[in-house]
Amino acid sequence: MLLRAFVSLSDFAAAELLLFAGIWFFIGALDDLALDLVWIVQWLRARGRGHARRLTVAAACPSQAAQGPPRHAVFVPAWDEADVIGDMVAHCLGRWQGDDYRLYVGGYANDPATKSAALRGARGDQRLRIVPLDIAGPTSKADCLNRIWHAMQQDETAHGFRYRSIVLHDAEDVVHPAELLLYDKLLADHAFVQIPVHPLVDPAAPLISGHYADEFAEAHARGMPVRSHMGVALPCAGVGCAFDRATLQSLADASGDGSPFATDSLTEDYELGIRIHEAGGRGCFVRAYDDRGDMVATRAYFPGDLSASVRQKTRWMIGIALSGWDRTGWGSGVADIWMRARDRRSALAAVVLVAGYLGLVLWLLVGIGAAFGLHQPAPLDPAFRALLIVNGAMLAWRLAIRAWCTGWHYGWRQACWSLPRALVSNIIAVMAARKALAAYAASLQGGAVHWDKTRHHIPPAPDPAADARPTTALVTGGNG
Repeated sequence: MLLRAFVSLSDFAAAELLLFAGIWFFIGALDDLALDLVWIVQWLRARGRGHARRLTVAAACPSQAAQGPPRHAVFVPAWDEADVIGDMVAHCLGRWQGDDYRLYVGGYANDPATKSAALRGARGDQRLRIVPLDIAGPTSKADCLNRIWHAMQQDETAHGFRYRSIVLHDAEDVVHPAELLLYDKLLADHAFVQIPVHPLVDPAAPLISGHYADEFAEAHARGMPVRSHMGVALPCAGVGCAFDRATLQSLADASGDGSPFATDSLTEDYELGIRIHEAGGRGCFVRAYDDRGDMVATRAYFPGDLSASVRQKTRWMIGIALSGWDRTGWGSGVADIWMRARDRRSALAAVVLVAGYLGLVLWLLVGIGAAFGLHQPAPLDPAFRALLIVNGAMLAWRLAIRAWCTGWHYGWRQACWSLPRALVSNIIAVMAARKALAAYAASLQGGAVHWDKTRHHIPPAPDPAADARPTTALVTGGNG
């Protein structure tokens, strides 16, 4: 009797959960489909013009021929990065030839290993500038960036010049030789420039590390070009991006303490792009290729461990989906509101996923109970059946779009991997949402913002001569 009652109750709960999840999944699918349609129309128009917008550059990277003071200050905030910062520094100094930039690495007073590793990677190269922070770490990434900013200002004052741009990178990034060239060309007309982030798939963790590849491939092949085309606020990824020096100075002047980065935010990079847009600056997302066909992008390994991935996604969800409601508002105009709503739907999406998966499990139990004669479920309502069919078709479309984007960047094998990784992505999102809601609730009670970093690794730095090559760029997706 109890077993029959349990199966009957499970039937009711499954129907309610699946109805709730089905309705919200349908709404989310319509949202994604609308973005797909804008993306497809944009692509067809570009094809109809017969060519993409081209950026013609000299055969050699302009930094090789630059005269006078350096133009680019590259900020690398670092805390406990001794394992990767040496190779990162070596990558940058080897791939970016010439004397047109300085690499600023911020290191805390209680983290001498990171500073020592950066110096070893530089091998005496004077283009590296270690910024010794006079406090114990970690504070926050934004705080570290602000301290690097003030050290850069001191250098400018001491040497009587101003940098043209501020470039942001993380300690595990592998940079592209043509990156500074693009910034040189595009910052003349834009307040900031963002290039794609290209996650590297760790062969030892193809499911967890690879789901970042799927998400960024879709976001930077579809989402960001659409936002750029629509002229709405572009979120900054925090790496592979450059800012006009005067733009950051205006934000610093308006801050009250002379610092451009928001230290009370977990996603200061995301907010920075929005703040620039609201101040009247234009952002530009650029997909470019060099003469070998390589994408000009920032490459890096993302976490391959489940707990590390959940921590990282938790931080993103708090900063973008939760605290973003009151920190950055909704902007102005329908398109801006639409894009910010898309950014903030992750917490609700996690709830819908939990309801959907739980409903499926209960539905399976009901089916087993029916097979043993314990319960006879009622026939599905025709409208409910139609909703399930439509949602199934939309899910197949969504998976196909993701596989196409992944395949375009990584090849057909990774496109096939993207299908099971969609489930992994959902599981991580649900786990992160639970932690994010708890942490956000604590922050509302006055909890401090901490730099909850994850461990990284990086490909070994090659011989600098191996990266020296002429560069011609094809640029698409700019916001004009």
